[in-house]
Amino acid sequence: MFHGDTNKRKVFGLPEHATRTALPHTNGPRTHYNEPYRLYNLDVFEYELDEPMALYGAIPLVVSHGLKSTNEDTSSTVGALWLNPSETFVDVGEDSSGTKTIVRWISESGIIDLFLLPGSSPRALYQQYGQLTGTQELPPLFSLGYHQCRWNYKNEDDVASVHQKFEELDFPYDVLWLDIEHTDGKRYFTWDKRQFKHPVEMQQQLSAHGRRMVTIVDPHIKRDNGYYIYKEGHDEGFFLKDAKGKEYDGYCWPGGSGYLDFTSSTVRGWWAQQFALDKYKGSTVDLFTWNDMNEPSVFNGPEVSMSKDATNIAGIEHREWHNLYGQMFHRSTAEGLVLRHLPREEVLELKTSHPSDQVSVDLATVHRPFVLSRAFFAGSQRFGAIWTGDNAAKWSHLQIAAPMLLGINIGGLSFAGADVGGFFGNPSEELMTRWHQAASYQPFFRGHAHLDSKRREPWVFGEPTTSRLRAATMARYALLPFWYTTFYEASVTGFPVMRAMWLEFPQDVESFGLDDQWMIGNALLVKPVVQEGHTSVEVYFPGGTSQSARIMSA
Repeated sequence: MFHGDTNKRKVFGLPEHATRTALPHTNGPRTHYNEPYRLYNLDVFEYELDEPMALYGAIPLVVSHGLKSTNEDTSSTVGALWLNPSETFVDVGEDSSGTKTIVRWISESGIIDLFLLPGSSPRALYQQYGQLTGTQELPPLFSLGYHQCRWNYKNEDDVASVHQKFEELDFPYDVLWLDIEHTDGKRYFTWDKRQFKHPVEMQQQLSAHGRRMVTIVDPHIKRDNGYYIYKEGHDEGFFLKDAKGKEYDGYCWPGGSGYLDFTSSTVRGWWAQQFALDKYKGSTVDLFTWNDMNEPSVFNGPEVSMSKDATNIAGIEHREWHNLYGQMFHRSTAEGLVLRHLPREEVLELKTSHPSDQVSVDLATVHRPFVLSRAFFAGSQRFGAIWTGDNAAKWSHLQIAAPMLLGINIGGLSFAGADVGGFFGNPSEELMTRWHQAASYQPFFRGHAHLDSKRREPWVFGEPTTSRLRAATMARYALLPFWYTTFYEASVTGFPVMRAMWLEFPQDVESFGLDDQWMIGNALLVKPVVQEGHTSVEVYFPGGTSQSARIMSA
């Protein structure tokens, strides 16, 4: 229960939901949703907007911010972390007098592990939260640039052609991505030898121009005894079991798949070793990783996920740790990208003589990983970036991107973005331009598209669109020192990079509900155009007096 006039106090958090950043009520006199917020990581195909339905990640943190009722010249920020990774429902409402905000939690299983964060300022609260869950990993500089991805670049010639076109147009980018089709039959850590015959040379051609490559590595492992990852994991007993004690067999991209037990430190250590350069054949130090489908996604499972009665190596049911699975996969992969720089003998010696967390911390100061994950939980900020999943090429999805990303940042996870242009469908030139302009001022900046979408590299739309996209991207690169400094601040203090207005202006009541404009650090105010046919926006300038200005946009 959070005390204070509910007209001057709002609650935030509970990512990930496609809702406003200030959480609409689920009960009480101002009910907006008829169901509570659900925290249960799921692979949601073409998710609905303005719904409390579960999505890909779950951070069970609620932050309340508002003016003190005893002194309306001062504000207070307090929070509550319900540290439970099982399926959880959260109701948000108020009492009949409007003087108390009431938040009710119910989890399927587990213990009551509640942390109260007294604040009372935004910065104090995030310092406390950072002490509990960790602060944002400081990403490598290249990962703050523009990323170009689609499902899928077809072969080495396609990769070379895309890279060359960026060079010809003097269009800045830092990373080129490969989706699932680059593998040998969806066997991760392998290459399709017909389409990608020379993966090392392909990566070296990119790195010679200062670029990197990212390949996808998902948690579902093709059940094939001729596939070394599956064979080793099976022989060691590293896979999850079904309710009958047999190896869990789920259906995903490769067909019948096993799912490794990432709740086990032994399995995580084994998985991290698979990224060693002498094991991941065709990899180089300039190859980084994308962890998708790690909610986990199981196409023939309940709600496209794992059966709750599946068990880990310790015999504990999946229902107890569901929302942690993706984070543990993310963590193990990030550790692998750090340890791959050492000979295997040194890795094994380190793992036996030092705590694994400290090994990762020490090495990561020299070799910082980049890993993108779709699923997340409280603390995922320590392991890399996330994105908002399968959005669509619609104006409504552009409009909801900022509120969702602000909510994720309020959850302490700063390195977050939404696929530029929308994953599904085909954006118009105007939508692509506006999305690119908005995303250039959001932490993770990646263009991505579905297999059935038309090609949409920046030059596809022709002029003047290509020049407009290049101008937006160059503005991002001009600010890279500022972005990097702000991420460094987040890594030290836990304070978000992409900030809701109230985080910087905690006493300005008018800013509490704003989620179509935001701050990057404490110096840059952003308000993009996200309405079709519009060429200007109303920008609110906080600071004690109500003032706004209409800003024209090209």
